[in-house]
Amino acid sequence: MNAPTSPPNEGTLERVPAPADLRRLSTPQKVAFGAVPLIAAAALVFARGDGAAAPAAPPPVTVTAATPLLRSVAERDDYSGRFEASRAVEVRPRVSGQIVGVHFTDGAIVQKGQLLFTLDPRPFAAAVAEARAAVAGARSDLALANAELGRSERLVANGFVSRADIDRLRAKVQAAQASLVAAEARVRSRELDLGFTQVRAPIGGRISDRRIDPGNLVAGGTTGGEATLLTTINALDPIYFTFDASEALFLKARRARAAGEAPTEVTIRLQDEPDYRWKGRLDFTDNALDTRSGTIRLRAVVSNGSRFLTPGMFGNLRLAAGAPVTALLVPDAAVTTDQARKVVTVVDGAGNLSPKPVTVGPLIDGLRVIRSGLTPSDHVVIDGAQLAMPGTKVKVKFSQVQPAVAGPVPTASEPVSASATFAGR
Repeated sequence: MNAPTSPPNEGTLERVPAPADLRRLSTPQKVAFGAVPLIAAAALVFARGDGAAAPAAPPPVTVTAATPLLRSVAERDDYSGRFEASRAVEVRPRVSGQIVGVHFTDGAIVQKGQLLFTLDPRPFAAAVAEARAAVAGARSDLALANAELGRSERLVANGFVSRADIDRLRAKVQAAQASLVAAEARVRSRELDLGFTQVRAPIGGRISDRRIDPGNLVAGGTTGGEATLLTTINALDPIYFTFDASEALFLKARRARAAGEAPTEVTIRLQDEPDYRWKGRLDFTDNALDTRSGTIRLRAVVSNGSRFLTPGMFGNLRLAAGAPVTALLVPDAAVTTDQARKVVTVVDGAGNLSPKPVTVGPLIDGLRVIRSGLTPSDHVVIDGAQLAMPGTKVKVKFSQVQPAVAGPVPTASEPVSASATFAGR
């Protein structure tokens, strides 16, 4: 028989031992033989890699934590509203006529009783003279009637005058007396009309501009729709500040009044002012709540001796919400929103982070009042919490909570809700 031929590449391949050959190997040789493929595979992996070592675990995140600031604060409720004149009058003439004089400067401060306009008095002076002449005629008629009655009473005893004639003469005297009274009343009425030709300020305050120039005819009357508007006057000292408040504030004010407490003090700030420098007190609440909004109109009276405040001005009113209380404060940036609740992140002694739901209050100099949910010993993460997940361990750097520098004054378009201030300010 011919010998078997070798494969074409026999010289280039290692000979794999037959199973019979493996059975003749010792146990150490079998272990070494089985480890060869594993070693080769590992060498192949390292040969294909970049030779870099496996990455080490990242260091723990560093966060800044501090205990809440414990301070005495006076919480206040903030409202927005507008100033209104404590009294406002539309100046209209009581009689018709021609304007012949204007005796004030537009926009000036006028006093009660000050002469503002003059109407042509000549027609009214003539009417007064005519009425006085009628009074003289009525007195003459009364004197004649009294004389006739006296003569008749002396003749009635002798039977020359009947009782019926005496009764008629007495009635004539009474009619003459009534005519005299009516004539005197017409004189007083004409004198009033003559006095109404001088239009005087019914109240003191700031006057508007004149609506009618001299030379124009004006209509007088006792109702606003009939008479011509000459100008308006607003009383400015004191001045009112009106605003809408919640039903809770209304109940609070009513209960305070029932307990005999003094009217609630308020402070007001204008749009361009950093401080609440205008002081006043609540003096009026409306007689019904608006059922659509659940609010009620309130009014504060404010002293305005300088007359700087003007009706229509916008302002922010601050109303004390109660006596000063001790509160916990944390930076506002440390408070986050988790769906419908407010949460702060606290860290324990082992460096573990955990969220804590809290109830927040107003903002004071960048610090948020915490009404409930925290204790004075809690360490609140004030910086770096966004870099670590709750439940992880972190490296803690301790700090202190400090009030922030006051920011710019909010504009009128920004919402105003509740606020507070440190007690004693």
